[in-house]
Amino acid sequence: MEQKTTAAPSPASAGAPASTAQAEPCPECGGCRMKHTPRSDQLKANVTRRLNRAIGQLNGVKSMVDTDRYCGDVLTQLAAAESAIKAVSRILLQDHLETCVVEQVQAGNTDVVDEVMDLFKKFAN
Repeated sequence: MEQKTTAAPSPASAGAPASTAQAEPCPECGGCRMKHTPRSDQLKANVTRRLNRAIGQLNGVKSMVDTDRYCGDVLTQLAAAESAIKAVSRILLQDHLETCVVEQVQAGNTDVVDEVMDLFKKFAN
């Protein structure tokens, strides 16, 4: 996995009280949240490549269902697609821990630990 150095908290979150240090809202829509530290080009390329592979696998599964392929073969391909998606989740979870979570804890926001625990529960299966 890619090793990263963590940046200092952004000026906007460094002076904020511990309970309000959050990811910044999207400047375009105001609703979604944006990362303080952008993902590396290498990470984006890796994730994109893996997602495209999983999309291809899912399209193959759809085609197999449409053409009445044997259920065991369809399920095998579906398991492969699920595994590919889980691999992407692990990569993004590691990046989240190494950047967003570290930045929030350094800014004094320990509430982010609850978010991390919820994420671990979602991906525990």
